Amino acid sequence: MSTASLGVRAVIALLVVAFAGCATVQQPQRGNLGSDNVEIRECARWFDSLDSAVARAGVADVQARRIDGFPYLRADRFTAAIGESADADAGLRNAWIERMRELDAIGRRVEITNLPAADVEQLGVGDRSAAVSRSQDCAQTLARADMSDSSKVAGLLEQRVGIDDDYSSLKRTFGLYALLKVPFAGGIEDWHEEAVQEFQGSRAGERTGNPLIRYVPPAAPVYTRAQVAEVLNRTSNPLGVPVLSKDERDRLFATYAPVLEVETTGDFDRIGKLFWSAGPAPEVDVSQPTVYRKLAYTRVEGRTLVQLVYVAWMPERPKDDRYDMLGGLLDGIIWRVTLAADGEPIVFDTIHPCGCFHMFFPTPRVEPVPAPDKYEEWAFSPAGLPTIAEGTRLTVSAQTRTHYLSNVWPTRSSEGTQYVFADYDELRTLPLPAGGSRSAFGPDGLVPGTERGEAYLFWPMGIASAGAMRQWGTHATAFLGRRHFDDADLIEKRFRLVE
Repeated sequence: MSTASLGVRAVIALLVVAFAGCATVQQPQRGNLGSDNVEIRECARWFDSLDSAVARAGVADVQARRIDGFPYLRADRFTAAIGESADADAGLRNAWIERMRELDAIGRRVEITNLPAADVEQLGVGDRSAAVSRSQDCAQTLARADMSDSSKVAGLLEQRVGIDDDYSSLKRTFGLYALLKVPFAGGIEDWHEEAVQEFQGSRAGERTGNPLIRYVPPAAPVYTRAQVAEVLNRTSNPLGVPVLSKDERDRLFATYAPVLEVETTGDFDRIGKLFWSAGPAPEVDVSQPTVYRKLAYTRVEGRTLVQLVYVAWMPERPKDDRYDMLGGLLDGIIWRVTLAADGEPIVFDTIHPCGCFHMFFPTPRVEPVPAPDKYEEWAFSPAGLPTIAEGTRLTVSAQTRTHYLSNVWPTRSSEGTQYVFADYDELRTLPLPAGGSRSAFGPDGLVPGTERGEAYLFWPMGIASAGAMRQWGTHATAFLGRRHFDDADLIEKRFRLVE
């Protein structure tokens, strides 16, 4: 790295610390920093110093967002949605707070793992393990003090814990969004028509002649539909979240794992395992076909439904020429399965890791809800699906270079190149060649080095760095309207369950 680059980074770090120091500390953290109770005061100071170290080092993790005034709590969009009912039910409220504590504990561990050794040493508690333990102990201390105070609990509830959306109203205002949404709508409609034609052609048997690689899930035990229903409904958790053992989780993912059929004309079309080398962005080891997996949840008709998320990374979307605005480092496919309580898939949907090209594939278990506005991207479905029979997988077919989906259909074939599973959270602490670790994602949730030229054209739509790859929880998926891949009501707003 050049001296100039180091200088720029130093200035940015100083600005981050300066702004952090100027920010208003919210209650109850402000009161805890001046508490007469030594244990409470020192724990509040611990989180203050840890947050400053994380900000200076640029290793903040935003998969779950921090809650102002409560440094031991974080929330994702599912948890925030649950909070709307937490004030009326003590059991639900306690479970809601506990989930936010768990999300913070995970985020803290990620940030401490990625802190440079010198920053860990300056914390004055020993090694990383000691810093994690200190965070856990202090979270318990502050939570015990805050949650036993009804006024502080009321303050948390009154916050209406929410997640800021990933759109800039300021950009939309200065970018004349109200006027530009009309031509943008025309461009989106053109893409919809092209995608429908591609799916129709593929289902009619049309082939490009490009070589195919068919990636299939690893051989592993799977569940029957009845067993899935039993696992999903075995919970006493007020949030409705099933408590799964590692084996149950593994079998659940294995049961619904997709087959990926990719036109392959170069290594840029192959899937693999992410790693850090010397480049500006994480790289993909295509010798290890890998699909990352993540458990997620949505709310439908007052009930929590489980979602299985599968993420395949590719080295790049190659540029067609120097003027190609969509090409750049890293690309991929995110595939999600939403399960009914009886274990049957009801809706499948997909995006690229940039949040782009959101498609829905509903089954006969749901019917679509009309869009509220013609200038809002709602629930584009290029093709429907039949009822998914037990023992059937879906094959997801993608084109070469662009990795646009061209078909989705049921299959029972298991022939092909086996991929392996990896947990999505591994991406938050990837090893560095010289030791230590670094997240694949920056503190803004973007994957560094994956910027696209389209960002210069699409900024009036209010999305930061449109086209860049993103972390879970930061996928804005619509240029028109506001929509996130992890919105807790995404499915419920767009589809009605059919009995």
